[in-house]
Amino acid sequence: MSEPLRIGILGAARISDRALVSPARAGGHRLVAVAARDRDRARAFAEAHGVERVVGSYADLVADPEVEVVYNPLANALHGPWNLAALTAGKHVLSEKPSASNAGEATEVRDTALAAGTVFMEGFHYLFHPVTRRLHELLASGELGELRHVETVVAMPAPPDDDARWSLRLAGGALMDVGCYGLHAQRMLAPWAGGAPRLVSASGGEHTGAPGVDAWLDAELAFPGGATGVARCSMAHDAWRATCRIVGTRGEATAADFVLPHHDDRVVVRTPAGERTEELGRRSSYAFQLDAFAARVRGGEPLPLDAEDALATMRLIDACYEKAGFAPRPRG
Repeated sequence: MSEPLRIGILGAARISDRALVSPARAGGHRLVAVAARDRDRARAFAEAHGVERVVGSYADLVADPEVEVVYNPLANALHGPWNLAALTAGKHVLSEKPSASNAGEATEVRDTALAAGTVFMEGFHYLFHPVTRRLHELLASGELGELRHVETVVAMPAPPDDDARWSLRLAGGALMDVGCYGLHAQRMLAPWAGGAPRLVSASGGEHTGAPGVDAWLDAELAFPGGATGVARCSMAHDAWRATCRIVGTRGEATAADFVLPHHDDRVVVRTPAGERTEELGRRSSYAFQLDAFAARVRGGEPLPLDAEDALATMRLIDACYEKAGFAPRPRG
């Protein structure tokens, strides 16, 4: 393999294990350093996950000369500021979604990434899994005909009321946490829909006790080629659900769990010839993502996600909030 990535981790978030640590260890990459607000917590994280050392602060990690890649899984409101800091320090950045709190901040991230000349990627890991690739292949092959409609649903049970995902100050809300996957998946259909979708309408509901924070939000979209889209999200559902249904003039296909396909890798295809279920593999989408990121950093391979794509998604998120009667999230 090529030279391992030298990765620094901001914070000791629970998502880091499945999203970065496990794929990095499987891929032979180095976990050079971790920093957290609580040094004891950082030390425990390092011991549990084989991180080489603990540094004193986020700023120390970003400035560390041995760290070449910064992984940012912090609370949403801290994505933008620390993505900017890492890019300014000349680091490659793999950021959890969303890349920033709002489109204004995402613009700064895009501009700083361009100036730095380093790799920036927002962690829409689902895009790299064979499940999503298969949905795109079914459109590209013509088996489903021309795209007419797409519906994405991403929903989860409610976190506790004191969870950061219910905090407006920390850029929380259903759309920011889970709904962004559905919007992004619809944007990625542009090659088969005559271009990127535009927002037609949106509606949503507040979480009780969290003014300005959406518990659910539905958006209706329209593509230049005439197809329609519906993106639904909820952070107050009775169970996890993440389906993507694509309808064409000759058939349709549904991914059972497009966000976490390593939990359910089924794609059900229905055409006049009949119905079939394809199973695309249970390897983690995060592992495919890190492979693609490393190939870009080490070999200059093309990458479908960059700071420009992140900005386009953030603009659509802000537009959904405004249409639904919410304010975009405040700057971190």
